[in-house]
Amino acid sequence: MFVEDTMVVYKNVAMMSRPAAPSRKPEIVDAERTVERLGYSIERIAEPGNLDGGDVLKVGDLMYVGRSGRTNAAGADQMRRCFAPLGVTVVEVPVSKVLHLKSAVTALPNGAVIGYLPALDDASLFPDFIPVAEPSGAHVVLLGGNRLLMAASAPKTAEHFAGLGYEPIVVDISEYEKLEGCVTCLSVRLRGP
Repeated sequence: MFVEDTMVVYKNVAMMSRPAAPSRKPEIVDAERTVERLGYSIERIAEPGNLDGGDVLKVGDLMYVGRSGRTNAAGADQMRRCFAPLGVTVVEVPVSKVLHLKSAVTALPNGAVIGYLPALDDASLFPDFIPVAEPSGAHVVLLGGNRLLMAASAPKTAEHFAGLGYEPIVVDISEYEKLEGCVTCLSVRLRGP
């Protein structure tokens, strides 16, 4: 169900991850078949690299990659080599307080990075940073326009985003949150190759 970890998609390229957790490796096969049928060019993380999609935050042509227990230096380097020819800059971010980078931060449509400060190793790595009041307030999926999909467990943050002119679409994902899952974990944004 945490499909985000299976790949990183940018423009017409789907880079398939290589999970550090052995139990997650079989998920990659079906995810790859799906995006290949949709016409994406397929790249893969190879050994000794490990990378989970939940460790990658895309903000325009910038990709932050979390160096976590799930993504290692070799995986981050392979991601950099894959996407650099497409004009992407990759910035590595230390992650030690949460499972994945996107357990701590995501971004608003205007490119501002939002995050829960106690979950971050170093917020200064994000030039346009907005702290949020609730852990689950750090997770949004951009739905187009000013609409943001977010967890119902972050009402203060939803109110704050509404005050900034966004339209929060809240969903109850409390069962997923028990496993440190969030709205981003349950989705892969595809824009068409």
